[in-house]
Amino acid sequence: MRGWWERGRALGAAHPRAVDIGIALLVQAAMTMPFVVPRPPGQEPATWPAYGLTTLTVVPLVWRRRAPLAVLTAIIATSALYKLAVEGPGQPLPYTGLVIIYTVAAVSPPWKRLVAGGLLTVAVPVSVWLNTRTARELTFSLFVFAAAYVFGRLTDARQREHRIEAERAAARERARIAREMHDILSHAVSLMIVQAEAGPVAVRTAPERAEAAFDAISATGRDAMAQLRRMLGVLREGEEPGRAPREPQPGPAGLPELLDRIRASGLDVTYESAGQCGRCRRPPGRASSGSSRRP
Repeated sequence: MRGWWERGRALGAAHPRAVDIGIALLVQAAMTMPFVVPRPPGQEPATWPAYGLTTLTVVPLVWRRRAPLAVLTAIIATSALYKLAVEGPGQPLPYTGLVIIYTVAAVSPPWKRLVAGGLLTVAVPVSVWLNTRTARELTFSLFVFAAAYVFGRLTDARQREHRIEAERAAARERARIAREMHDILSHAVSLMIVQAEAGPVAVRTAPERAEAAFDAISATGRDAMAQLRRMLGVLREGEEPGRAPREPQPGPAGLPELLDRIRASGLDVTYESAGQCGRCRRPPGRASSGSSRRP
């Protein structure tokens, strides 16, 4: 059920007008019930003019999110016209009024909510006076409209919380991407600097190895560009970078391969490791090749 609910919310966010039309049709179906259910002889007849005016009361709900205050005014006007102009069956609940009050509470700024409250303060007592003129109906009407308003405010608060959480998640993701891009660039640039500094030494001492230094610089640059392209491609496609098909940054286990690439440029390197490394796949050991030397 939760999966269906989440898919429904996503569909509603992508097609709000379709959702509003669906809600209007649902309200129309509910308001049609008194017209199709057989009525006792003493009650008002269900006439086509009355049904048409009922439909006219529902139609403004299609624009409920675009102009909620105007829709509320239209519903109050058409409902008053229904009460005064025709003798049709009543409704067990003010469906259209509840939907629009919920919408006003959920999507409108404070001043519009205040205006809507003022309109209801006048419209509800007048409607009760035109109907039964009882305290029971007045209390019930005020209760259901207050409940619709509260549900609307809760929806607005929940949506704000989701937006804030989404913004925080986006900020965390941007920070993570920035760290990864920094790691990629700093790793590549550091290698290129070391290999470029080894180039003059190779030219003076072993000219045949100078070409290897430039090849290593080129390979490092190409590798960095490929990783950056993959990351930027993920951002363009709107996918989660954590699920992107890219390789992780080298860890301690990749140190021998890294040093081999540096040695290929003509620079002798010595390294040693001691102790346990949780991120190493192979046991720590000791390796050396010549002596450490910088140009």
